[in-house]
Amino acid sequence: MREGLRGLTTRGRSFLAAAIAAAVSAGILGEKDLLRVAVLLAVLPLLAAAYVGRSRYKLACNRSLDPHRVPVGASSRVVLRLQNMSRLPTGTLLLEDRLPYALGSRPRVVLERLGAHQASSVAYTVRADVRGRYEVGPLVVRLTDPFGLCEMSRAFPSIDHLTVIPQVTPLPSVRLPGEYAGSGDSRARSVAVHGEDDAATREYRRGDDLRRVHWKSTARTGELMVRREEQPWESRATVVLDTRAYGHRGDGPTASFEWAVSATASIAVHLRQAGYKLRLVTGSGADVDASEAGGDGLLLDQLAEVRLDQRAEVTGLVQRVRQRADGGLIIGVFGSLTTAEAQLLAGLRANGATCVGFLMDSTTWLNLPDKARTEAERAHAAAALALLQSGWRVIGVDHGSRLPAIWPQAARGSQGFAVRAALAETVAGGMR
Repeated sequence: MREGLRGLTTRGRSFLAAAIAAAVSAGILGEKDLLRVAVLLAVLPLLAAAYVGRSRYKLACNRSLDPHRVPVGASSRVVLRLQNMSRLPTGTLLLEDRLPYALGSRPRVVLERLGAHQASSVAYTVRADVRGRYEVGPLVVRLTDPFGLCEMSRAFPSIDHLTVIPQVTPLPSVRLPGEYAGSGDSRARSVAVHGEDDAATREYRRGDDLRRVHWKSTARTGELMVRREEQPWESRATVVLDTRAYGHRGDGPTASFEWAVSATASIAVHLRQAGYKLRLVTGSGADVDASEAGGDGLLLDQLAEVRLDQRAEVTGLVQRVRQRADGGLIIGVFGSLTTAEAQLLAGLRANGATCVGFLMDSTTWLNLPDKARTEAERAHAAAALALLQSGWRVIGVDHGSRLPAIWPQAARGSQGFAVRAALAETVAGGMR
């Protein structure tokens, strides 16, 4: 009963206050009819408190999210199934699922009555425009009487998680320059990225199976040559995301960092679909091996929660990539760089890996005065030139750039990049 009295609503307390006022007035005025009204006003909330307070319903709740992983801007459907496990019917139930602010307002659903062992399902949708991993729940059930005089809350402890991943954009298929990594005497040979086996040839050795003789190569070289099909080769790639806070500009979903995260996700998923054994490295310290099955989920879950890091530096990023450097293609998505930072990235080419960098001019995400814009463009051109001279293949990114449109530039040969480097030198010389 005490629990029920604590659950009196504003309406229930108003009834009690009116009952006290009517009783006092009846005593002063000597009106018995007014006293009867006071008794009636007092009995109603007390009965409601007894009804709700003594309700001991056994309720079971099950929540399902479809899907539990959605891209930014997409919706997920949440289904709540509530079942009355007791033999007594319930009264009116008000369901409220607790949600973080980013997923919108809390949904509220009214169930008039659940019979004995009866179940009922309700559904609602949530939508988020910001990446992250959000808690859905717990579910709060409010029990109330038909007159709304008393209300009690009971919460289920279960919580589900909704992961909002960055937007993944399909990319056109292009032939990327890469490096196979294998074992034996032919390790780290640069070839086109096609297939899983090395079909190159070598000289015949005593004991080799004659069925592996490659007759075309034998005729061309004049020596007996055999296929090296037993030599396994793998196409490997490392995708690097720059998380330096001072390298990015803008706020919210339209910030330069959000473009970088979405581009990283799109490139990583594209390479995995192309058969690469993939590794993701971020400036915040994440190092994810996404080579096995389910790697897409690992990548996207990691990128859903990645944030800018005030302490991240290019030096630490280079060291982290080189800790497990095993050859292959390196693709980096970088914010604005200084010339010195661009030169530090030359360390990633120590093993002769092919490096492709998407270099963002994050200042284009801001409205700068003409003088400041000219200085920013000069600094960006100098960083791009330093990166080109260190052997990187550089693709410039400005505000409004679409990844599918600039992605084919990653497949250009070294001659095309040499021409761009020469043009960059000319432009940089003209700015001095």
